[in-house]
Amino acid sequence: MTEHANTEQVQTDQPSLLIVDDDIVFCEVLSEALTKRGYTVSTAHNVDDGIVQAKKEPPEFAVVDLRMPGKSGLEMVSELKRLDEHTRIVVLTGYASIATAVEAIKLGAIHYLAKPADADGIVEAFYREQGDKEMPIRTKPLSVGQVEWEHIHKVLTECEGNISETARRLNMHRRTLQRKLAKYPIKN
Repeated sequence: MTEHANTEQVQTDQPSLLIVDDDIVFCEVLSEALTKRGYTVSTAHNVDDGIVQAKKEPPEFAVVDLRMPGKSGLEMVSELKRLDEHTRIVVLTGYASIATAVEAIKLGAIHYLAKPADADGIVEAFYREQGDKEMPIRTKPLSVGQVEWEHIHKVLTECEGNISETARRLNMHRRTLQRKLAKYPIKN
């Protein structure tokens, strides 16, 4: 009985963390990794569900995907800050842009990370108080191949991994798309 009470006490001392991302598998993997790092994690797969959970108990930390079906992650950031100005929010996105990064920070996010981001990088971002003046600045624009690769994966993600639908949207033959995807597989 005493052991059970101690377990409950430890769990209540863990910081609460809310993950809001429409990628269910990513949520599960990240949730497990962050639980192992000492957080009490809850997940939601869209902004509306995330808001419902946050209203029940505003989290101390949040990881919010920028782009989801329905409302954007920027709305989630705004609502989290309205509910508790001390919530530390990291925004994740596979569609990084300067404009959305600036808006996320203006709305109250403390950091903005491009996917794929790992649990250690997210935890580090929660506690980063200042910018990194040593951050390397890209001197060259992305190559045409890199831009194409990013665009293909953006559309593939929107199509939930459906190759045929992705090829249709890109106006590309399915086999051509498969060759491009096989040529440069995503590195884990």
